[in-house]
Amino acid sequence: MVFSGRIARPIAASFSSTTNPLLKVGDVLRKPRTFNHLDLVNYAELTSDYNPIHFDSGFAKEEGFEDRVVHGMLVATLFPRVIASHFPGAVYVSQSLQFKLPVYIGNEAVAEVKALNIRENKKRYLAKFSTKCFRDGDLVIDGEALAILPTLEIREEPFGD
Repeated sequence: MVFSGRIARPIAASFSSTTNPLLKVGDVLRKPRTFNHLDLVNYAELTSDYNPIHFDSGFAKEEGFEDRVVHGMLVATLFPRVIASHFPGAVYVSQSLQFKLPVYIGNEAVAEVKALNIRENKKRYLAKFSTKCFRDGDLVIDGEALAILPTLEIREEPFGD
């Protein structure tokens, strides 16, 4: 779902492709996701990260966690997903991340991407975003991203979702 403005408010679902809102500083885009066991297995197969805190509940608890932990970098994939789904053709330039708290299997993680700065660059737009992810209202990931956007038009129906 797309939220716009300094006070997050839903964008109406009745925009045509020629009247979609334009991204401006202060706009916030959010995307929730609940990760499951298969997500962890698929991520581990891609990255070879088979750390037992992700797959062995007993081990995770011995290490001080409540249960199996979703890979932090897997949770962080929500940020480029939010940006690319609303701006097809966007190119990720950089991302900083600080992992604050774990996300556990079955938790809903809500990624929030907020436009901090936008400038035109060769008929495209360089956008700096605050990237935050929350679990039950608690901040789990904090960071910033830089992306090149082909347009400032916010796609109402997210691409690829």
